[in-house]
Amino acid sequence: MLCDEVRRFVREEVDPRSRWIEENDEVPEDLLQKARELGLFGITVPAEYGGSGLDLAGKCAIEEELGRTNYGFATVIANHTGISTRGIVALGNEQQKKKYLTRMATGEWIGSFALTEPQAGSDPAAMRTTAVKKGDRYLLNGEKIYITNAGLAHVFTVMAITDRSKGVKGISAFIVERGFPGFSVGKNELKMGMHGCSTAPLAFSDCEVPAENLLGQEGMGYVQALKTLTAGRVTVASRCCGMMDKLIEQCVDYMKVRTQGGKKLAEYQGLQWMLADMAVSRDAARLLTRRALDTLMREERGTMEASVAKLYATEALGRVVDAAVQIHGGMGYMRDAGIETTFRDARIVRIYEGTSEIQRNIIAGQLLKDD
Repeated sequence: MLCDEVRRFVREEVDPRSRWIEENDEVPEDLLQKARELGLFGITVPAEYGGSGLDLAGKCAIEEELGRTNYGFATVIANHTGISTRGIVALGNEQQKKKYLTRMATGEWIGSFALTEPQAGSDPAAMRTTAVKKGDRYLLNGEKIYITNAGLAHVFTVMAITDRSKGVKGISAFIVERGFPGFSVGKNELKMGMHGCSTAPLAFSDCEVPAENLLGQEGMGYVQALKTLTAGRVTVASRCCGMMDKLIEQCVDYMKVRTQGGKKLAEYQGLQWMLADMAVSRDAARLLTRRALDTLMREERGTMEASVAKLYATEALGRVVDAAVQIHGGMGYMRDAGIETTFRDARIVRIYEGTSEIQRNIIAGQLLKDD
């Protein structure tokens, strides 16, 4: 029922505003308010804190629906309900959950997740942001870059080094509020795609974070980040499947009406084969994604399955959107058709939440590890 409602919402409310979002690089506040009223910001927050309490399977189902609409809008929701919320749900104490999740469930406070740094993207061991405890607070110093939802967020889950001698096991997680002394958000970055979703750097200069805002225990930040990213990779793969669904539908509709050489495009075998390959890539991606989801739902580790799904689905999306542009010909290169926008949006999925190369490293490492 929720998927049906989300499908109606994106079709009637988001899609008509998509061009405006793309050109203005922001999501209108009234559209965010409608998303709040629909309960989209609280889908992964437990019911006792005001959310819907959807499990990972429910989250992935919603991601497929969001994949069919404006990517910037979809990312605002997906980031908030995914990596930006998951750490607080998993590690937060009762006081933290009541204070933050209740506001995040309604969308009053939007969340963001801050891990990436100039020297620590795919290599978190190179992290330089530090957190030093001074009495009843921690002082954070350092910077983060390419932080999704930064311009909108009120609540940031921030990773920082509390004990450098322990390497990644010395990374801890903190809840940082916009407005904390010593914390600032930089200007919105101009991006190839994903327009409408704010991406900005963060700066910490003796940023004062109350000690009670430590998530879990010291040193648990990176462990939780890995679990969060594993689940996040499955949701990214799900969104890619939704994007491929939409692209295939657009191509089918176009091929049935567009004529060339006295025949409809649908009658040309070469284009039929191209469409068939798109469907095979989409279906294979969906099956791998559901295998990974099933593994995680059984509470198994699922590291390799999630990486396989993320790698294949994101690479498949790249092939499918490229074929969609080709099928549409010159029209596919024009902004009015929308395919060009999806082409640019699709490029990021092979980079964030673990690049394709990192996924290959993980898969190979799982295959080669000693039992």
